[in-house]
Amino acid sequence: MHEPLRHLHRQGRPGHGRLRSVPAPDVAALLAELERSEPGHAGHARDAIDRLTGGEPLETLTELTVCEFLWYTLPTQIAGDRGAVATALGRLLELGGLGRYAALCSSPLTARILRTYERSGEEAGTAACRRALDATGLLPPDLPELRWSSIMGPEELGAHGACSAALELARVCGEPAVDSAAGREALTRRWLTEPRADLGGDSWLHRVRGERLNRWVLGRGAAWRELAQPFEAHLHAPVPAPAGTFLAALRWLLELGRRPDGIPLPQDRDPARPAPDGSRWSDGELEAARELAEGRMGALRRAGRRLVTTREGRRLLGDRDLLWETASAALLAPAPGEDAFRASAREAALMLLAEGAPADRDRVAGVVGRGEGRAREVDAVLADLARRLAAFGLRTGGRLTPAGRSAALAALRSHALRPRTYAKAS
Repeated sequence: MHEPLRHLHRQGRPGHGRLRSVPAPDVAALLAELERSEPGHAGHARDAIDRLTGGEPLETLTELTVCEFLWYTLPTQIAGDRGAVATALGRLLELGGLGRYAALCSSPLTARILRTYERSGEEAGTAACRRALDATGLLPPDLPELRWSSIMGPEELGAHGACSAALELARVCGEPAVDSAAGREALTRRWLTEPRADLGGDSWLHRVRGERLNRWVLGRGAAWRELAQPFEAHLHAPVPAPAGTFLAALRWLLELGRRPDGIPLPQDRDPARPAPDGSRWSDGELEAARELAEGRMGALRRAGRRLVTTREGRRLLGDRDLLWETASAALLAPAPGEDAFRASAREAALMLLAEGAPADRDRVAGVVGRGEGRAREVDAVLADLARRLAAFGLRTGGRLTPAGRSAALAALRSHALRPRTYAKAS
């Protein structure tokens, strides 16, 4: 089964953002006029506009919502003569003065996509839809500050729709910036981060992050909510890197990997473990740091019998805040093939440690639930988390150091704010 189309499976209002300077005509009046002039189109048009607007005024439409309807909703959720439905919707939009949107309904591209669904099936049709949507330049791009979810809540849906409407307006007004990826990123960033009067001085970015944090707190049962609730207030703002030196073993490895000969992996040693080379860290600490740097962070890579620092690793070495953020996030990065139970157990353990409580098997299983018969898995998660914390020098005597608590908060924030996606079928 194909991966669901990004941005199309969403919750909330179907359109956001206004491009019209005057109110749009009343939909009921337009339908009545169409009934009089072209009765054969009225029924199809009524069904289509109800799906497209969800009962909202016609002025809430944007080009993106019309494209999504024509290229995805219509062929996957409406039976019958879809070409006739598209034609009828176009006639209604034309009557409403929305000529640009009406032209989409009768465009060769729309006809071609509908034929693809009919002749080649839904998977081929959704792939054609995805390509066409990407080509419009109306999908707000992912940014370092925000990667868009596949499953959007109302606030994120509002932000996505508003950014798309801003991109559309800029294109209609002939702004050359939207013709480049960098220009679209800059406009999206400005639209997301600027305080807005219609949001009471808030920004869309703040709204989306608040929504994601709230869903993270509330989404996994009573025991989880009780543990996570106190963290919500602490995770709205970024957790700054601590003063002084931190992540010393990781920095040492990345610096070593920048040497011309990299980090040799001798034949008489475990090839997964770099030689200590006079370092003050144990083999186990270095191995754990290497695993995180190579696997979760993309900061080291194999080059024959050596490890070398990647471009990303060099970038991290030159930016202490980015290094802190990336390394902290790696504390909760899932292992390959790891299921949701283990990932949640690691989060619960890190929350317990961050509040100064023991993170033992029973406590973690009690928070995550569904732990009956999975005690060994919880033990494995706890052992893995302990190795990660030790590798970064964030835990001593069974408790987090001050830097360790900050790293735990940064990791939890990064995990809570991650985009919501569909679970892949196994």
